[in-house]
Amino acid sequence: MLVDSFTIGGNGTRQCVVGKGIPIFIAGPCVIESEDFTLRCAEKLSNIAERHKIQMVFKASYDKANRTSLNSFRGPGLEKGLKILQKVKEQIGLPVLSDVHCKDEVFAASEVLDVIQIPAFLARQTDMLVYAGKTGKPVNIKKPQFASPYDMKYMLEKILSTGNRKIMVCERGTAFGYRDLVVDFRSIPIMRNWAFVIFDGTHTTQKPSADDGISGGERWLSPYLTRASAAVGVDGFFHEVHPEPDKALSDPKTSIDFDMFENIVKQVKKILEVVLDT
Repeated sequence: MLVDSFTIGGNGTRQCVVGKGIPIFIAGPCVIESEDFTLRCAEKLSNIAERHKIQMVFKASYDKANRTSLNSFRGPGLEKGLKILQKVKEQIGLPVLSDVHCKDEVFAASEVLDVIQIPAFLARQTDMLVYAGKTGKPVNIKKPQFASPYDMKYMLEKILSTGNRKIMVCERGTAFGYRDLVVDFRSIPIMRNWAFVIFDGTHTTQKPSADDGISGGERWLSPYLTRASAAVGVDGFFHEVHPEPDKALSDPKTSIDFDMFENIVKQVKKILEVVLDT
């Protein structure tokens, strides 16, 4: 493990601790659809966090630069998107996460973001990882669909070279033939040898590019996979949550609604009570 624990947030937002046996929940819509929409989602998730006494980091992308189709909705962009995420911090009090897509965005994004996320398709880009590490902010690396868990240690080394030890890796499934993903749960204990591991309970249900220019998926599987990851042992959970998933402007087939997310939280907490006692 890189460090025993580290903190996310503070300075006006709630503080989350990664490590020490207390999981974090990273949740929010795939993309910023509007300012009002984003603030309403953040407030709803904040209420769930308070109700169930869980650690919550709000996630939403200011730009989805890696969509299948040229015509896919991408979001408001760097400048406007960061202003909206800043309002989430100031008005709702949650720390925020978003993904970056080129090294030139990293330092500007780090002025607002509490966690910098590296997308799966870009997780081997050396300059991206080094720049993210140099910000000193916690970094969440999405495990590429084409990478084995053993490959992740080399991506970690790029961030570690900057002296930044606040690193998480996120399991989001492995390519299994054409247009399908499968979760190999062996990857979780393997990667926990080197870093904190977050389980992505929504992208792991994805069928990439399988639905006429957008990714398909089977969101009903999300509770099952998330429960399994909790039993195996992870440091946090990642879910894309939307008030009306079928109307989501990005990842409509895998996003889950607030009721499903809240039920997952309840289930995970029960499983963790057993796992942490063993």
